Amino acid sequence: MNDIICTFVEFLTLALIFAIIARALASWFVQDPGNPILAMLNDITEPIVGPVRRFMPNTGMIDFSPLVALIILQILRSVLLSLICG
Repeated sequence: MNDIICTFVEFLTLALIFAIIARALASWFVQDPGNPILAMLNDITEPIVGPVRRFMPNTGMIDFSPLVALIILQILRSVLLSLICG
């Protein structure tokens, strides 16, 4: 049972990491707000990136909240896997 939970935690965190990276990269190139892929990426990642953005100071043109969210997600992944999987 622990193997299933460990695999699920790994899959979920990796999927979120890739979604945050894809959102950050897409923000550099794609500027169409009606794009369904961008809308899906925003829906998936906003619950993670949004709260981080509220606590981050405004740095002007560069948004560091995806980077901070990735670091927090990696730490959370490591803690969860060490607690669940041993």
